[in-house]
Amino acid sequence: MSRSSRTGKFIYDPEVEKAACRRRQETKKCKEGQSSIANDSEEDEISMANNQTLRELAAPKLTHQPLCITFPTLAENTSFELKSGLIHLLPSFHGLSSEEPHEYIQEFEVVCSSMKPLVVTEEQIKLRAFSFSLKDAAKDWLYYLPAGSITIWAQLKKKFLEKFFPASRAISLRKEICSIKQYLEKSLYDYWERFNKLCTRCPQHQISEQLLIRYFYEGLQSSDRSIIDAASGGALANKIPREACELIEVMAENSQQFGFRESNPTRRVNEVETSSSIQQQLSELTSFVLQLAVGNVQRARVCEICTNVDHTTDACPILQEDGAEQINIAGGVPAPRRQYDPYSSTYNLGWRVSRPTFRL
Repeated sequence: MSRSSRTGKFIYDPEVEKAACRRRQETKKCKEGQSSIANDSEEDEISMANNQTLRELAAPKLTHQPLCITFPTLAENTSFELKSGLIHLLPSFHGLSSEEPHEYIQEFEVVCSSMKPLVVTEEQIKLRAFSFSLKDAAKDWLYYLPAGSITIWAQLKKKFLEKFFPASRAISLRKEICSIKQYLEKSLYDYWERFNKLCTRCPQHQISEQLLIRYFYEGLQSSDRSIIDAASGGALANKIPREACELIEVMAENSQQFGFRESNPTRRVNEVETSSSIQQQLSELTSFVLQLAVGNVQRARVCEICTNVDHTTDACPILQEDGAEQINIAGGVPAPRRQYDPYSSTYNLGWRVSRPTFRL
């Protein structure tokens, strides 16, 4: 092998050439040995598989599937362990449709940032603690991801939101924001809070601040809309979006602090009755009709002769006895009257009212 001298010419050195040849041969032999070892191991595995029984081949492997998260390597002579206190502080996410993925991610990042040790980065904590906060279907989703496919927290966060906050959910929330309305008998503060929570649930709604204020203003009740226009100097449209938002926020807070109360409210002529009052009137009317019906039935069954409710006037026993007496008289045999009969000539009124007297 030749080498350069100070004059710029190359000088051949046989010792250097021999050393280089020896090194090339050793490297070649090492590679051939490694390849032969790999081939031998593959052949051994194939031969071992051919010699195994069906039961041994169907037995589950003891090696577990590696996790999809590849944790960054720690610095030399550095150890890291997640404390149980940190794990208990982590929020839980089960993968339900009623849960808010953005709210969960925000709370998770707050907990991890507040418990950061000095020896590791916040990236390490988030990647290692994320699996402990997932439950049920959400944890199953994490285990089904390809092994080693995630290396950084931003990538894991993106995968999570794509799974549990799809585009269809964002579109539904945007429609709800555009068509928001103030409920009856709800204060301005309640309406403002509901609007802000709806916008927070969908951070990527891509609606400008001007349109957000417009949708909020159009959904107001006429009374609150008039109050806001008066407070803004005639019309809210004369304010810039930032000023309009601040004005609405101040008025909403004032509504929460003091509220409102109506004194001696006047009833309108064509006011629609509430469902509770209608139900009460219907129940009263039904009760009155039932009382009338019961009274008519009782009145129809009361006998006009003996005032008995067990039979009608036509079926009174007294009329039946009079008829029998007339029949007997017509036959020449008068029927004797009972002494307690009030229609008899021998009826004594004193029999009913007489009672024994006791003298001291």
